[in-house]
Amino acid sequence: MRKLFALFMLAGILFVPAFANAQEEEAAEADTTAMEEAAAPVEEPVQSPTIVDDEIVAEEQSFHQVVKEKFIEGDPVYMTPVLICLILGLAVALERIITLNLSTTNTKKLLLKVEDALASGGVEAAKDVTKGTKGPVASIFTQGLMRYSEGIEMVEKSIIAYGSVEMGRLEKGLVWISLFISLAPMLGFMGTVIGMIGAFDSIEAAGDISPSLVAGGIKIALLTTVAGLIVAIILQLFYNYCVAKIDSLVNDMEDASISLVDILVKHKLTGK
Repeated sequence: MRKLFALFMLAGILFVPAFANAQEEEAAEADTTAMEEAAAPVEEPVQSPTIVDDEIVAEEQSFHQVVKEKFIEGDPVYMTPVLICLILGLAVALERIITLNLSTTNTKKLLLKVEDALASGGVEAAKDVTKGTKGPVASIFTQGLMRYSEGIEMVEKSIIAYGSVEMGRLEKGLVWISLFISLAPMLGFMGTVIGMIGAFDSIEAAGDISPSLVAGGIKIALLTTVAGLIVAIILQLFYNYCVAKIDSLVNDMEDASISLVDILVKHKLTGK
């Protein structure tokens, strides 16, 4: 029994180191495999070629460049008259706007000054006040005061007559703006008709309908039409502003004239 137990002990002593060595070798092989896998180069994913859109890369054109390009494409022969209408129309419109704004007068303040002058210095003092004030309202007051010695009726007639003169001065130049508003689309339509005629001439010469043959003529036709309409729209806005400003000035003149007559009647009744 002791011999059998001794044999088992001897076998255990012999096999335990061998088993341990085997485990160590397996662990070493596992570590080596892991190190090799870690050291292996990582394959990067293949990137698909980037497609760059020419329209995105291209720089955006400025508004001035776009207008210049369209002007050339529309044929300067037909676009130049439309441009001249725009320049002349804007020049007249700006001159009228500046003149009308300078003609605006604070009628309430002027009436108070005239009334105070009449009370303190009489008609001559009131004339000095109106002559020193700019604007159509002051000019009408001056004309009315100059007829004060002839009676209130003459004052009223003088105010009405000179009011018509001042209204004509305010409306001066509007007829030219109206002319350019009508002329610009007509010139654009003329370019349209001429462009279409050129397109049909190209079709007749080629004997075939091809988009490339008629594209040029139709493009000129459309660009000239658009240019004429844009010019007319711009000038129409300025024209309407001038008309509204003139109506406001005329209303002020009428109200102020009635108030002036009332002040003169009151001054005459009081005898001051």
